[in-house]
Amino acid sequence: MMMQEKIKRKEDLQRIIEDLKAKGKRIVFTNGCFDLLHLGHIRYLEKAKSLGDILVVGVNSDRSVQSLKGPERPILPEEERAEILSGLECVDYITVFDEQTPLELISSLQPHILVKGGDWTKETTVGKEVVERSGGKVVILPFEEGSSTSNLIETILKHYEKRN
Repeated sequence: MMMQEKIKRKEDLQRIIEDLKAKGKRIVFTNGCFDLLHLGHIRYLEKAKSLGDILVVGVNSDRSVQSLKGPERPILPEEERAEILSGLECVDYITVFDEQTPLELISSLQPHILVKGGDWTKETTVGKEVVERSGGKVVILPFEEGSSTSNLIETILKHYEKRN
């Protein structure tokens, strides 16, 4: 599948996922900002994919990232973040969502497995009730210590401060 073909509008993705479910495929969903992709993201996405057949990634829109992380973020615009993710073999589909949380997206896709990183708990995971009500499960993957976009930004700033 070509990289751009992985990026779908929510409505189109909903139809694709319904079709894949009808064919017996297990759908895994995760979401995040994925601003400055790093090793922690890659390992996390590969583990998420291993839990099912199809990995769908919900990417926070620029507006959504700003409201969560502040006015300096995102570093990369939503189109670039989505296209970078589409280059990963483990990612099957990507959709950008504009809301604060992916609840509406999770409700429309009804994935079998909802995955979040270790900075979340099952209790605090948005969409937990929706997924469990339909017989699915929530999986919390261990957090990759030291791997974060914030740490990456700090490191870049420190390196460039020394030069100036």
